[in-house]
Order: sequence, then C-alpha cells, then structure tokens
Amino acid sequence: MFSLIQLQADTIANAASNVIIEKIATNNEISVLQFILKGGFFLIPISILLFYTFYLIVERYLYIHRVSKIDALLMRDVRDNLHSGKLDMARSIAERSNTASGNIIKEGILIIGRPIIEIESNMDRAADIEIGEMEKHLGQLGLIAGIAPTLGFIGTISGVIKIFYSISVTEDISIGNISGGLYEKMISSGAGLLVGIIAYSAYHLLNGKIDNFALKIQKQILEFVNIIQKA
Repeated sequence: MFSLIQLQADTIANAASNVIIEKIATNNEISVLQFILKGGFFLIPISILLFYTFYLIVERYLYIHRVSKIDALLMRDVRDNLHSGKLDMARSIAERSNTASGNIIKEGILIIGRPIIEIESNMDRAADIEIGEMEKHLGQLGLIAGIAPTLGFIGTISGVIKIFYSISVTEDISIGNISGGLYEKMISSGAGLLVGIIAYSAYHLLNGKIDNFALKIQKQILEFVNIIQKA
C-alpha cells in the first residue's frame, strides 16, 4: 500500500515538473522577427541597404539581360543587305533589334565608306558606351558590400560598450547578463555580413555577365569588319 502511494506521488511530481519545464520553454520561445529586432538601432540602416541591394540586383539584371542579347540572325540579315547594297535596310534592322549589339553594329553601318580602322574604332567606342551603361550603379553594390558588414560591426561594438558600462554601474558580472546582451548585439554583425555577402556576390556575377557580353561583341565587330572588306 505504501509503495502504491509513493508511486502515485512520484508520478504527480514528475508530471508537475514537466508542466513547469514546458511552460518555461514556451515562455522563452520568441519569433524570428522578435529575435531580429533585438539587434538594435544599427539594423535599421542595414535593412535599408538590404532592400536597396535587392532593388539594384533586380534592376541591373533585367537591364543587362535585355540589352546584352546576341541575336545570331542579326548579323546574317545585316550581311545580306550590305552585300545587296541596301545600307538603309541594314541600319533599320540593327535599330529594330533594340539591343546593345544592334546599336554597335548600327554605328559601324553609319560610317561605311570610311577607312576600316575608323569604322572599327567607332564601333569600339560605341561598345564602351554600351558596357558603361550596363555597369551603371554596379559600383554601389561594391560599396554596400563593404559598408554593411562595417555597420554591423559598429552595432556590435556599441552594444558591448553598453554592456560593460552597465556592469561598471551595477557591478553585476553574471554570465547571463553578459551573454544575454552580447548575443543580441551580435545579431547586427550577422545581418551586416549577410547583406555584404549578397551585394558582393551580385556585384561579381553581374560583372561576369558584362565581361561575357564584351567578349561576344568583340567577335561581332571583327565579323562586321570582315563583311565590309569582302563586300
């Protein structure tokens, strides 16, 4: 009889302790948004940089993807019209393509009749302009890649200074007091590094697309010059 009573008491005690533990765990759980907001003031400029980074990535990608298209049929149509002596038609075809390569070929068609070196030089200048348009604002991504991690680091340092100031005033050097404040302040460093990685990666990937276009357009310029020489 005594054993039965003891077993029931242990069961009730275990159940009660489990309820208390679950209640404590539930109370300690926080949402992702609440966790992020613990990062402090410096998360505001980092968040602004994040949204601006995404805007730049989307805007530049769409623009570069649209103008850097190389139409394989464009050069064939231009060549056929040049061989037939239809310069206006060849220029019209290049304009209708609405791409960077079309604009560059058009610049070459406009000065047909001049020395080859002038035509090639004019097309190279046009290519430089088009590439410059593609690279517009990409420098800002490179700047963000450097600024965002720095802002995060400053936010963490600022938080650490406040923690040690609080310790000097309250003389409370408990692990909970230090680690609790420190993990909150390190959120800004993590956020800054994340934004920096996104901006850095996008900067180099978009520049890679531009470099690929530059190589292809040089091949087209060479092909255009060869067409003129054979015409």
